[in-house]
Amino acid sequence: MRTIPPALQTKLDSGVTTLARCWVLARRDGVVQGFTDHDRDLTVDGVTCRADAGLSASEATQQFGLAVGGAELAGALAAETLNEADLAAGRYDAAGVTLHLVDWSEPALHVLLAAGVLGEVRRAGSAFTAELRGLSHRLAETRGRLYTPACAADLGDARCGVDLGLAVYRGEGVVVSASGGASLVATGLEDFTEGWFAAGRLAWQDGANAGVAVEVKSHRIVAGSVRLELWQAMPEAIAAGDAFVVTAGCDKRFATCRDRFANGVNFRGFPHMPGNDFVISYPRPGEPGNDGGSLT
Repeated sequence: MRTIPPALQTKLDSGVTTLARCWVLARRDGVVQGFTDHDRDLTVDGVTCRADAGLSASEATQQFGLAVGGAELAGALAAETLNEADLAAGRYDAAGVTLHLVDWSEPALHVLLAAGVLGEVRRAGSAFTAELRGLSHRLAETRGRLYTPACAADLGDARCGVDLGLAVYRGEGVVVSASGGASLVATGLEDFTEGWFAAGRLAWQDGANAGVAVEVKSHRIVAGSVRLELWQAMPEAIAAGDAFVVTAGCDKRFATCRDRFANGVNFRGFPHMPGNDFVISYPRPGEPGNDGGSLT
């Protein structure tokens, strides 16, 4: 039930309105930003909503079921508001969004129209378009535990229990050289065996990508040099001397959990479940429980 302040309702009933829309974005790293389609800045719940981003929204559509709605948010990229580097680094992924209807002549009068999260973000030149997803879209996501051979936990989380802060699972490296934005040669990781950091997490400590984290695709040792391949190119160029912290990876197989991490007791999968070949299997002579005779 949406409650409209009586003073705002009186203005709406008058037929002459002074309304604007304001959006408040709350990133997962704690940064909060406000934007408005009005021609001057407005303050909503203590957040200054800037008017210089050229922000506008498409018509919102509501539909039955749990499908993502058709609302979008469009605006200009700018260093002071939303910039391409932050978007590319994923700092706006799943950011919380609230939409307010505000009386610009008296900003204290406002009402919350919708709340949700940012979905897919597309960039074209100096502009961006972001998909707005309502809260109900989470009901369409897979929840609960899946019956699969692979582990459902992430290495180091509460269900896994492995302490990634231990020196054996954590390495501090420095870039020696890089190419293509997703491939680098590093020093400082020579004591770790090849493949130890494959599927692990690399977090940049300084340089142009400071604060950005990415999954490691492969960890190889070539002619004595440690080479890391990342799953995606970094938003900014990787430079020699950039420092990072990388943690061990796990392919979520029971053998890896047991042998590499000595953590089989916390394995969150079903390693002994039969595969698809079990469905089409049949008794063979000499197998336990089979007398070796004909099937007919």
